[in-house]
Amino acid sequence: MELYDIIGVEYDTSRKADPQITQRLIDHLQVFDNSRVLDVACGTGNYTIALSQLGLKMTGTDISEEMLKNAREKSNQVTWDKADINNLPYQEEEFSGATCILAIHHFENLHKAFQQVYRVIGKGRFVIFTSSPEQMAGYWLKEYFPKIMTDSCNQMPKVQQVVDNLKSVGFKIVGLETFLIQPNLKDFFLYSGKYEPSIYLNPNVRAGISSFANLGSLDEIQVGCSRLKSDIENGRIQELLDRYSSDLGDYVFVVAEKR
Repeated sequence: MELYDIIGVEYDTSRKADPQITQRLIDHLQVFDNSRVLDVACGTGNYTIALSQLGLKMTGTDISEEMLKNAREKSNQVTWDKADINNLPYQEEEFSGATCILAIHHFENLHKAFQQVYRVIGKGRFVIFTSSPEQMAGYWLKEYFPKIMTDSCNQMPKVQQVVDNLKSVGFKIVGLETFLIQPNLKDFFLYSGKYEPSIYLNPNVRAGISSFANLGSLDEIQVGCSRLKSDIENGRIQELLDRYSSDLGDYVFVVAEKR
């Protein structure tokens, strides 16, 4: 069973489209209302639906049938297609733009994936939201879940690797924009508890985060959560949080363009 078929069952318990991230996606896409936009590796479609509600004609594609089942139950205003990123079932230049949110680390071959996205969009932008291993190295989570965080860092492509692969298929790089987690973040992905460490004690939140669901052993999670709970109760957690800074930002938007 695919990883996202497994975590997709409880995914929407903790994963929601964050308004600030959604707005940045719209700003970077620079498309008109009713433009056809493809969301690759869309999961349960939270951001796909949010973008649709802002006036775009969205198509969401994912390899997980469980994820798409949840997506279809939430909206019939979006076209939902099961497809492999390496073989997208669309005509050349069918879309005006594309997005990919927190998913490129699951692509086995960035060049092939980006080549497919380049093929199916006309003149338009491809907006990626991701985190780099350099950014993740600054997450305080590694104090409690060292192996999970090491493995997470190792699976994340470096920003330069992402940029190089985008360029290799023909994209021009418009720019990079770092993103800092805010206390009112609505989407509980990996570092969403930057200011609210207690959320990692919630098994439903952990179940929606692929690093915990896919990379974490039961022993490490139990030990890490026990230590984290203790540090929250005795107040030591604040001292730890104060030691970590975000000079590189927490996440990054990579904005590419087909001209």
